[in-house]
Amino acid sequence: MDIIKTGIGISRTIKNVSRFREILNVLSRHGFAEFIIKSGLDKVIPGFVLPSRVSELKSEDLSKEEWWQHFGEQLRKSFEELGPSFIKLGQLLATREDLLEPSVIKELKLLQNQVKGIPFEVAKKVIEDNLGKKISDVFSSIEEDPIGTASIGVVYKAELHNGQKVVVKVRRPNISKLILTDFEILIYIVNKMERVSSDLRFLGLSKMISDFFKSTQVELNFLIEAQNCERLRKNLERIDTDRYLIVPKVYREYSTQEMLVLEFLDGRPFNQFSSLEDIGSDMVEKLEKSIQLFTHTLLADGFFHADLHGGNFFVMKDRKIGIIDFGLMGTLSKKNRANLIAILYSILTYNFDNLVYEFLDVAEYESVPDHEELIRDIKDAVSPYIGLSVKETNMTELVRNLIRTLGKHELYLPREWFIIFRALMTLDGVGKSIGYDINIFKVLEKDLPGLMSELLSQKNAQEELMWVAKDVINSIRIVPKHLKWFLKEVSRNNYSFELRIRDLDSVSKSINRSFYSLGLSLLACVFILCGTVFVRNIQVTALSDVPLLSWIFWGLATYLMVRIALLRKY
Repeated sequence: MDIIKTGIGISRTIKNVSRFREILNVLSRHGFAEFIIKSGLDKVIPGFVLPSRVSELKSEDLSKEEWWQHFGEQLRKSFEELGPSFIKLGQLLATREDLLEPSVIKELKLLQNQVKGIPFEVAKKVIEDNLGKKISDVFSSIEEDPIGTASIGVVYKAELHNGQKVVVKVRRPNISKLILTDFEILIYIVNKMERVSSDLRFLGLSKMISDFFKSTQVELNFLIEAQNCERLRKNLERIDTDRYLIVPKVYREYSTQEMLVLEFLDGRPFNQFSSLEDIGSDMVEKLEKSIQLFTHTLLADGFFHADLHGGNFFVMKDRKIGIIDFGLMGTLSKKNRANLIAILYSILTYNFDNLVYEFLDVAEYESVPDHEELIRDIKDAVSPYIGLSVKETNMTELVRNLIRTLGKHELYLPREWFIIFRALMTLDGVGKSIGYDINIFKVLEKDLPGLMSELLSQKNAQEELMWVAKDVINSIRIVPKHLKWFLKEVSRNNYSFELRIRDLDSVSKSINRSFYSLGLSLLACVFILCGTVFVRNIQVTALSDVPLLSWIFWGLATYLMVRIALLRKY
């Protein structure tokens, strides 16, 4: 009876018990049997027996670095055997230099190109089902051997009937169902292991896997990738007048959630070059300009390519630089862009006090840390790297030091900030792989003063003042309503109180007039400030030089002050 109850319980939690069994078998064979036994996972599935051939993660005669390298190797082999969704997870974990050991990261990065393709007949069926017609009706030719394979999609080179060369990205069949199943199992396993391992609880793997599932769900919809591609292309066309960066055209008429058709960019990935001599000296200026454009999309637009590694960033035959793969994009709100600009500007100007206050504004924490100690620790962590070039700077080490320092003071950055750091680190890696020496802070320094001025511009100040005015008005309107609701709630619960005040009417009217006058005074101050903003940068020699909007705001403020005076009179 107990076995039956256990079986029913696990099936309610995990719908595919056979897949669960397969995952436990693979993990056991690659050295994780001890974790499985300690967490009690071997007792979850009725009749489950650990495989006879298992590896062990022994620590005898191994240094700490060697043990972590062995751990990473076994984890990589497990993910390779378990298929696309685990490979995708491994690629995500490979970006978390802030949490995992360098030896583990190095092993997991080998998962980038270890995904098997799918039979062309399977891909052909997906294409024709989505087109609603035969493949020959749209493409004059299509190569059966894929030019790229990933955990979610497989890419084929093709040609339209008009002669345009394109790539066709096909989503793997049943990948959505597989990822959902594996996600349920992973969460179950990690939750079990976190109960017996404080190290795993500290890493926060369950939250990381939940974030991974959410981001993967977005990547499964190729129409979102098409939209990302078009948006980035439009943003770059606005600032890239010399067309240094090329983003492929999207063929919307042939694209669906399961299939994406893009312009083919003929080129060679940066990860296939070994040096600047190999890539050509003429590309140095273009590469530097491309990096400036990338940082501009990050800081000014708040929409940027978050996975610009050497395989997605390449030299085209016409000596321009192409970008592909728009499944993972970063977005920053206006507030977060302002914080990021202020953080980078503080680093460039050695203003560590302001740097700490900006981190406190974006970080999550339960109690405010000791500011002076945090400032000293941040200074020690960051200052050695300022002014160094890419060759001299280990961006990964800088980020790790920064994250560890914040963690020491129990400050934790939201997920979107790790996407930013990942984007900067992957771009840094592209430069280092070809021996390209550029001072990343100098690149940022060119844009930051202008962006800081834009943040403090008259237009932004007016917009902020307008929002302040709106909040003040809403506050004045909502206070009486909340007071009314509160009194109703009190009376509903049979609570009562009695006040006996002489001249109650006159006292009540006096209080009402006081609150009303206070609200009008605040609003008058806002109108005065709004009017002042319009004349801040104007030389006024006569009353006619004052803008009409200033007179309007000041007139409204005067009217409110007259109202206040009349209220006090009566």
